[in-house]
Amino acid sequence: MARLGGDVHEATQLALAWCAVEEWQPPALAVLCRSAEVRRRHASAILPTCRDLAALERHDLKCLAYALAVLDDEPLVVLHRPTGTGFEIRIGGIGDNFQLHTLLAHVLVGGGYIPGARPSAESVRLATDPEPAHGRTQAIATGAFELLAPDGERIWNEGLPDDIPVVEGRRLLVLDEPAYRRSWNADRFFPHLPGTAELTRALTADETRTWLARTSPRNLIRRPS
Repeated sequence: MARLGGDVHEATQLALAWCAVEEWQPPALAVLCRSAEVRRRHASAILPTCRDLAALERHDLKCLAYALAVLDDEPLVVLHRPTGTGFEIRIGGIGDNFQLHTLLAHVLVGGGYIPGARPSAESVRLATDPEPAHGRTQAIATGAFELLAPDGERIWNEGLPDDIPVVEGRRLLVLDEPAYRRSWNADRFFPHLPGTAELTRALTADETRTWLARTSPRNLIRRPS
């Protein structure tokens, strides 16, 4: 009988947790978006469960999953296929690949390392300013390149930096000519979480060739009609 009572209590607690999970999302986001230490400490334990719950399609936990997947102080190898150049870039606090795209263009195009149209100062500010982005003048960012995985598959702007595959212990991202012109609102996904992207160094020609040898040509995807 004692065991039965324990089972009922446990089932009740699980049911209450299931019903209340979305109520915990806003306070969890408030903490996660203000502390990289909290993200590092808890993300690996909570993120898989969050994604399992989201897969059941009964709770909208997208924001929580995105916050838990934010990379902090993460080294990234970036290859620009059209020019055959490569770079090491350290990123942090970036909520989605729209924001990553803007910051990569700022660092590489704006820094004069690769050709292209640099993002506007306002779009960069919206991606990096420590103050909340709400209430500011909106800016439109324009795609400077295609984001690709090493196997040539597209990495979508709607996705996350965490989607970038790890190769030989480093996340490896390939930039190519954009398949078509695209633009988006430059507001960041998490208004209270500023993003950073810092060029650590340019790779040597030999290093770039070695990394490029680990990649495949892009898989061409037709633009949806």
